[in-house]
Amino acid sequence: RAISRTMIEKALFKSLHPVEQAFVFLPLEHSEKLSDQSRSVQLYENLAVQCAAPYRPFIENALDYARRHHGIIERFGRFPHRNTILKRSATDDEEQFLAGGGDTFGPAPASEGLDNAQQ
Repeated sequence: RAISRTMIEKALFKSLHPVEQAFVFLPLEHSEKLSDQSRSVQLYENLAVQCAAPYRPFIENALDYARRHHGIIERFGRFPHRNTILKRSATDDEEQFLAGGGDTFGPAPASEGLDNAQQ
């Protein structure tokens, strides 16, 4: 995150290709700090307006993901799908969110993938 923040604070990212700029913003999008999430959304929104038309679909898709990440941090203060790997206890609300198909931004668990492949 430190490299990303430096590039953003010093506006170094602006000399990069729009797709490269989007990658600079990813550490903020994956942070569990709401301020990082808000900054990420703001940066993607600005980039979506400023980038050339051919790159807009990619950047708008990245913006959608940033907004979804922001919503989870705004709601829970953390990413519930990280609880197991970080050995955190989940709240009832987090468990319901995950059980109901809430965003995990990753592949299905291995056992779920095997079940689907056998069908």
